[in-house]
Amino acid sequence: MTQVRDGNLEKMGLLFERYHRPLFGFLYHMTGQADASEDLVQNVFYRMLKYRHTFTGEGEFRTWMYHLARNVLADHVRKAKPSARHYDLADFVDRIGGGAPADERMQKEQELASLHDALRKLSPDHREILILSRFQELKYEEIARILNLTEGAVKVRVHRAMNELKTLFLKRQ
Repeated sequence: MTQVRDGNLEKMGLLFERYHRPLFGFLYHMTGQADASEDLVQNVFYRMLKYRHTFTGEGEFRTWMYHLARNVLADHVRKAKPSARHYDLADFVDRIGGGAPADERMQKEQELASLHDALRKLSPDHREILILSRFQELKYEEIARILNLTEGAVKVRVHRAMNELKTLFLKRQ
C-alpha cells in the first residue's frame, strides 16, 4: 500500500487480488447480501485509492483496510432502507459436503440456516466482532486496533458474542 500511496497505482491490482475475498466475506456476513457486498468491496477499493495519502504505513494495512470497510458499511446501512436479509444456502453446499446421505445433508443445511439466522439476530457489534475473529480469522490484537479497543475488551466481547450466538442458536433447535 505504501507503493500505491506513493503513486505506483499498478500495485492496486495486487491488493485487490489479495484482499477482495476477505473483504467480501466480511461484508457479506455483515449484510447477508452478495450483490450489495460486491458493490461495497468496490467502494472500499475506491476509497483506498481516494484516501491513499492517509495510509501512514505505521500500522498494519489490514487494520487500515478494515477501518475503511467499516466506514463503507456504516454509510451503506445509513442509506439503505430496512430490508429482509437473505442467506442462500446454495452458496454453502460445497462446505457441507457432497457425499453425505440426503437426510444428513438436509440436517446440516438446517443447522447452517439456524446458525446464520442466529448470527443475523446478534447485535451489529457482536456480529461484527465474531465475523472479524471467526470468519476473517483476525487476531485479537488486530481487532483491537480496528475497533479502537483494548485486547482484553475484544476477548470479553468475543466471549459474550459467542454466548449470545449459542443461546440464539439453541433456541432454534
